[in-house]
Amino acid sequence: MMTDPIADMLTRIRNANAIRKKKVVMPASRMRVGIAEVLKTEGFIKNYRVEEGTPSSVLTIDLKYGIDGELVIREIDRVSTPGRRVYAGVEDLKPVLRGQGIQVVSTPRGVVSDRKARELKVGGEVLAKIY
Repeated sequence: MMTDPIADMLTRIRNANAIRKKKVVMPASRMRVGIAEVLKTEGFIKNYRVEEGTPSSVLTIDLKYGIDGELVIREIDRVSTPGRRVYAGVEDLKPVLRGQGIQVVSTPRGVVSDRKARELKVGGEVLAKIY
């Protein structure tokens, strides 16, 4: 039984990224699709797609690398865990690596990056930090 599906998703991406795989496949959920959408919008992955399946849907993420094969996702970490939730108000959402990285935040307006959360003037649960 998986107790933290978001940590599982981030670990799958981290492991696939370390061995330079082109894509990573995992079970789909609304939260995972929201995180994938933020990663695509911010330019950390090429694309993602949800494929209907039985008994559940599958999320496929196409990873992105530089021209010479350098990593686009250098580090991807889980911030909030099931045992220790981390919440941040809009004033607490500071840029990561002077704007080169992002924090993925679950807000009342959906899963967004820290940039979008500051723009919308909303805070929420900090799910992950990516740079």
